[in-house]
Formats: sequence, C-alpha cells, structure tokens
Amino acid sequence: MSTLDTQDLGVSIANHVATVEIRRPPHNFFDISLIQQIADTYEKLDTLTDCRSILLCAEGKNFCAGANFGASDAGNAKDSTQGALSSDLYRQAVRIFRCRKPVVAAVQGAAIGGGLGLAVSADFRVTCPEGRFSANFTKLGFHPGFGLTYTLPALLGQQRASLLLLTSRRIDGPQALAWGLADDCVPQEQLRATALALAAELASCAPLALMTTRATLRVGFADRIAMQTDHELAEQNWLRTTADWTEGVKATAERREPKFIGA
Repeated sequence: MSTLDTQDLGVSIANHVATVEIRRPPHNFFDISLIQQIADTYEKLDTLTDCRSILLCAEGKNFCAGANFGASDAGNAKDSTQGALSSDLYRQAVRIFRCRKPVVAAVQGAAIGGGLGLAVSADFRVTCPEGRFSANFTKLGFHPGFGLTYTLPALLGQQRASLLLLTSRRIDGPQALAWGLADDCVPQEQLRATALALAAELASCAPLALMTTRATLRVGFADRIAMQTDHELAEQNWLRTTADWTEGVKATAERREPKFIGA
C-alpha cells in the first residue's frame, strides 16, 4: 500500500508517472468524497518532483458511470440540502482543473454525466471500442454540470458539443476518437498500457518546460470552469425543484423511459 493511497484511490509513482486509480468497481460512481480525494491527490502530486505526469484510471467495468441515482435520490430530489452538496462538489471539481501536471485518462466502459466531466478534466483521453460517453443530463430533466458546458464546446466545437448536451446522446469509443473527444482508441486489453505510454511520453520532456507550456495553454482555464460551474449550479438548483427532475431520476432508477411534462 502506497503512502499516497486514500480510501478510494490507489496511487503509485514510477518513472516520473503517477498512476491514480479509482477503486470503486465495477461502476466507480462518484460523490463529493471521491472528487475531493482526487483533488487532494493532485495537489500532493503537484508538489512532488518525482511526478511529471499523471495517469488517471479506474478498476472495474466502467471508468465512472456518474453519480448513483437510486430510488432514495428521487425521493430527495427537492431537498434543499442537495444544492449545498452540489456547490461543494463543484468547488472540489475546480480544484481538479487546477492541477499543474498533465493528466492522461484511461477510459474503459462508461464515462457518463459527471463521469464524463471527470474524463474531460484530463488533458488527454485514451479509450477502447467499448467506451461509452454521454452527458445524459437532459434525459434526467437536469442541467449539465462539472463544467461540461464549457469544456465540451472547447474540445469538440459548438455544434458537436450542442448535439451531445442537448440530446443526451451516447457515443462509443471509435466515434469519440473521430470527434476528438478521445485521443486514441485501442483494444480494451491494451488500454492501460497505451495510456501509460502517453503519460510516460509526457514525463520524458523537460519538467519545467512541460509545466510552463501547459500553464500557458491553460491560462484562465480553471477560473472559467469556476464561473461556468456557478452558472450550472444555479440552473440545477431550480430544476431540482421540478416534477421533471423527480421523474427523470425515478425513471433512471427504474430503467424506463421518462415521461416529462415540462413542469
């Protein structure tokens, strides 16, 4: 066990690459605790000269299938405490975007909702044909979050980002590669090794030049994420009081199509 390990993360450093593995298999659903653990770990790695790049990966079937919306969540959909919880979640998420080391994400299976937001927080994504990417918020009667209304247009262009965000459409690994959402798509058994090789390629560069070039490319990036998540949260807070949100979460938990009424 590494001294950098946390409750839900395995962390190791070899050849100047830090591997940060999410350990909530099989689906690696996130909550505030997990996002905070990732942010805390990134901040620690930023201080270590042994770490020049980061590989973000996950155990199990899915990279991160989003938040776990069970039946109890539907019952609490109008609970005012949920807004405060989301605000804390996004504060932790912004800390992830402030990481100073380049990050490569190895995305197997689902990267859904906030799980997609986590994948997009990385500089690069390697996936496989079984990869599944979706910003499924509108199918929940909800507003996108985790900065996706900024990061997806910046990454994909306005048109393709709008298509994903407005339809909640799911795309697979090859389409993610074709659209630029992923940087490589390889057989699943090669996924981790390919992502690690990219992280190692980054780590082979002069570390100060690597960090400063990345910082120049991302000037103001995390600040814009902070502004965007403030707006996303405001929209989410009022939508959380609607019948459509309650229905969307309930339908997801019951694995059926929602019946929205626009109220």
